[in-house]
Amino acid sequence: MAERPFNQSDLDVLAQWDTPTICNGLEIVVPDRRAIGFTTEPMVCLDPKAKPIVGLARVGMIRATEPPRSKVTDRADWYDYVARVDLPTIAVLQDIDGRIGYGAYWGEVQSTIHKALGSIGCVTNGSFRDLEMWAPGFQMIGGRVGPSHAHVHMVDFAKPVNVFGMHAAHDDVIHADYHGAVVIPADAVRKLPAAIDLVSRREAVILDVCKAPGFTPAKLREALRKSGEIH
Repeated sequence: MAERPFNQSDLDVLAQWDTPTICNGLEIVVPDRRAIGFTTEPMVCLDPKAKPIVGLARVGMIRATEPPRSKVTDRADWYDYVARVDLPTIAVLQDIDGRIGYGAYWGEVQSTIHKALGSIGCVTNGSFRDLEMWAPGFQMIGGRVGPSHAHVHMVDFAKPVNVFGMHAAHDDVIHADYHGAVVIPADAVRKLPAAIDLVSRREAVILDVCKAPGFTPAKLREALRKSGEIH
């Protein structure tokens, strides 16, 4: 079992907040990551009403527009890599084709396999299909929906990937929901609840003034002064 500065309970705590709230907290805990570490393109979520997923990244690369030109990565090796260890995993797959999402790696079969392996979801710039036959409880935040898997194959895995601007590596903590995904530095996991509480209290000062009877720009100005730096 790997030594980590967090455990399952810590990840469960983070799952109570949506991904934008996690990003707000990270702006306080690790301000140098304010503009990096998260997806920056619109994404398609299989189940927008599901709670956020939080787990360890299992990273890989795929392509689908052409048949493999050389020996392909054995999917069974990928499955061994993805399998849950002491914490749940999230597949983070980068489609490296020129036409991203041309063929879908994900559908009924792959979602069912990965759920059985202990993975709780996937974040990918690629496509997915079989929406009505998807493994229940396995979340997908992907680039788009498509009908065919074409020549989809695994190119490589366990090496850093870039999914819509989010650079992720093996064992990174991923938090994702229908807004997108973000990487949480390991040493920030346990610091986030206090940071999120601070942001929430700052926001409350402004929100309460805006919702109260007798709102005026002058009252807003005073609330902004009291709340400190706020987005």
